[in-house]
Amino acid sequence: MSFAVEVARHRHILVVRLSGELDHHTAEQVRTRIEEELSTGLYTDLVLNLSQLTFMDSSGLGVILGRIKRISQIGGKMVLCAVHPSITRLFELSGLFKILERYDSEQAAITACEVAS
Repeated sequence: MSFAVEVARHRHILVVRLSGELDHHTAEQVRTRIEEELSTGLYTDLVLNLSQLTFMDSSGLGVILGRIKRISQIGGKMVLCAVHPSITRLFELSGLFKILERYDSEQAAITACEVAS
């Protein structure tokens, strides 16, 4: 299956849409792309849209944990949205839903970030 990272900008919010499988083969691509965007200094918040992400392993969890740390260092907020059902169980088992807010839609996640600013 192919993998894609799509980025969008909404004011100070970086929206990253992942599709396909996030594993040890694709984790570095995600990490690099997000870091490139964050290094511009244009963003304080990050929304991860996982509606099209069908698989994730521990490498993917590592990428997400690293971005949580990075966003918190710049005083921002990171949220998840539209988490694909196949990924939900992994987040529940890992405890990530305890530290990351999740929203049903991308728009709801963006609104939550705007309110927090």
